[in-house]
Amino acid sequence: MIRAGIIGGSGYTGGELIRILLMHPDAEISFVYSTTRAGTKISDTHPDLLGVTDMRFTGTVDSGVDVVFLCLGHGNSTAFLKANSFSEQTKVIDLSNDFRLAGDASLDDRRFVYGLPELNREKIRNAGHIANPGCFATAIQLALLPLASKQKLGNDVHINAMTGSTGAGVATSATTHFSWRNNNISWYKPFTHQHMGEISESLQSLQDEIPPIHFLPMRGNFTRGIFATAYTRYTDSLESAEALYREFYQDASFTHVSDQPLDLKQVVNTNQCHLHLHKHDDLLLVSSAIDNLLKGASGQAVQNMNLMFGVEEGSGLQLKSGVF
Repeated sequence: MIRAGIIGGSGYTGGELIRILLMHPDAEISFVYSTTRAGTKISDTHPDLLGVTDMRFTGTVDSGVDVVFLCLGHGNSTAFLKANSFSEQTKVIDLSNDFRLAGDASLDDRRFVYGLPELNREKIRNAGHIANPGCFATAIQLALLPLASKQKLGNDVHINAMTGSTGAGVATSATTHFSWRNNNISWYKPFTHQHMGEISESLQSLQDEIPPIHFLPMRGNFTRGIFATAYTRYTDSLESAEALYREFYQDASFTHVSDQPLDLKQVVNTNQCHLHLHKHDDLLLVSSAIDNLLKGASGQAVQNMNLMFGVEEGSGLQLKSGVF
């Protein structure tokens, strides 16, 4: 059994990790660390776990676990690792943006591999530490990587992607509380979102020169999921594009190309990414749908853990959506 520790278990991503690992056939939770809830029952914070676990949050860490998941706010993972010691054998999977970019991927003797399995599966298998991708970044990269792999990104790419309120974290703000979010949508960080750096680096690992990418993030009036659309000039046929995507993802456990237009519900509560291609004149439209908390965060983190420890890639992740 893989002995896992979770740092920061009271938020959305921590809660999803607890749920997955409690049911994982190849892993067990050694501890769930929280500075604000130490000593309290996990089910008091995550009521859906009432009757599932009697575990409590702790204020101490077990330095000998096999893997530790960092579910901390962006910028806090570096400070935590500097202040806390783990064994040389402990693998680290960080869900923040601290180590995602190539220039930030090292901390002392730790070297972080970018944890997008569809791009870096073999590197992940041999990695000691993983930088888990961002949620928007996951949806957008999976929409564009096949084109980059064949040098087909020759023109500007325009992206619109909408996320649910859980993408903003558990703390309330002016744009997450119900009265504002319900029956409402808005854009934010137009063309400057923090995930652009990792998207560009991944595409450049397959295509040396990439065109400008214009990304407009949107807030949706729903809780979970990301629905992204990307379009760019593409002069070949739709059939050639579909063949390219199916070949690129033929060995992917969780990324699939659909013949039918997508809706968000088909991926919510799963670790799946569903893609759909549509052609209009010389424009190729690629739709991408994921659950931001699972394939966009905790599910992908467990997928990375499975690869690192040599267990079946989908272990613990056979989750089903509710489409009605």
